[in-house]
Amino acid sequence: MQWYVIYTKPRWEKRVCREIEELEIEAYCPVITEVRQWSDRKKKVETPLFKSYVFVRLPAASRDKVFQVHGVIRFLYWLGKPAVVRDAEIETLKHWLDNGRVEEIETGHLTPGDQITIATGNFKGQEAVIKEIGNKRLRLVLSSMGFVVNVKLSEALEG
Repeated sequence: MQWYVIYTKPRWEKRVCREIEELEIEAYCPVITEVRQWSDRKKKVETPLFKSYVFVRLPAASRDKVFQVHGVIRFLYWLGKPAVVRDAEIETLKHWLDNGRVEEIETGHLTPGDQITIATGNFKGQEAVIKEIGNKRLRLVLSSMGFVVNVKLSEALEG
């Protein structure tokens, strides 16, 4: 059995997770506790760490069972196959979040049009705009230099 990532309707993550567990399928929706401020009060609320994503652990042959749950849209794909998350990664997430030592987490991903700064390499310090995102490469526009660069994806970028 492997962990897969399913994409849900917005703000349906916890509900989908609960209903998938009712089908006796292991599911995990990592949540963080945030303090929300309204005009008259403050309240602690649990919000999903990854918006519109829930992790499910099941055999590949049983993947279609999750579509019995209202709110499930599709599986997340990577390189043409359903994205698989390693057990160690799920355990790390659970450890971080259950431990209570994590105060703040910010998630994000790169999208075309994002403005970035190259952190290492020959173009270190250069501002660029992401033109295209490939499997392991980015196409960046370096407007200050007047050309386009293909970059092998690494930790060489800062948002």
